[in-house]
Amino acid sequence: MNELKLKAMAKINLGLDVLRKREDGYHDLRMIMQTVYLYDQITLRRQGSGGISVQTNLSYLPVNEDNLVFRAAKLLMDEFSVDEGLQIELVKHIPVAAGLAGGSSDAAAVLVGVNRMYDLGLTQEELMARAVRIGADVPYCVMRGTALAEGIGERLTRLPDAPDLHVVLAKPAVHVSTGFVYGNLKADALAYHPDIDAQAQAIRDGDAYRMAELMGNVLETVTIPAYPVVAEIKDQMMRAGAVNAMMSGSGPSVFGLFDDETKARRSYDELSRGDLARSVFLTRFFHNRKREKKAVWQP
Repeated sequence: MNELKLKAMAKINLGLDVLRKREDGYHDLRMIMQTVYLYDQITLRRQGSGGISVQTNLSYLPVNEDNLVFRAAKLLMDEFSVDEGLQIELVKHIPVAAGLAGGSSDAAAVLVGVNRMYDLGLTQEELMARAVRIGADVPYCVMRGTALAEGIGERLTRLPDAPDLHVVLAKPAVHVSTGFVYGNLKADALAYHPDIDAQAQAIRDGDAYRMAELMGNVLETVTIPAYPVVAEIKDQMMRAGAVNAMMSGSGPSVFGLFDDETKARRSYDELSRGDLARSVFLTRFFHNRKREKKAVWQP
């Protein structure tokens, strides 16, 4: 196999709770993660020599070890002594620094692709164990689908496929630092914690409305006061008929869940014409229909 094409899917958090700040500076989290059908395109090509090279359609992205795709390829190629060259072509569609795990998903795609291209024989679980060295979201992005994430996000429990709903994603023209959000979160003084267990049960029951009703993200307590446009986008989605709307991750992206495609398209059209959001997408949940033990994705 000399060339391999992969889709690196974005994720949203249907629920995000922070339990406490740990002694190592990280936070203990409980989250419901969901893959959505918005993706970056990654092409891997074998080269006779030359090490790892990265090409991307965004001039401001690094093409060295500061890019997670480079680090993902190097991690496996060093471990398994792969000494030939590899070219990575990354075409970004997922907004950068948006709370959608675009970089983590890109790294996960490269792990899966390198494993397949060089016949390394790693299972999905073995890839996930290595993925956490690159970032806390990367193991989930290897697994994809619907999952309960705990710890710093690396402890994962598969859930049944979440009930299908239409999704509108919108990213405003602001940059939100994840470090700023977690650094200003008063985890021990939160007045509200979303019921992650009840939301997981709603997913098991196939109850889309209960799942949406239980959406909550405690990081909004930091991001929204600093960036009120996040709340404005949520309000727009709710007025357009969303079952519920919420910020994903530490933001600034917002997603709305809709049970009616016409309402979803109305929200999408209004946001696309307005000045609240720089990037707007109309999409849906992505599900892993095949629960395979091997680390094989269906692009």
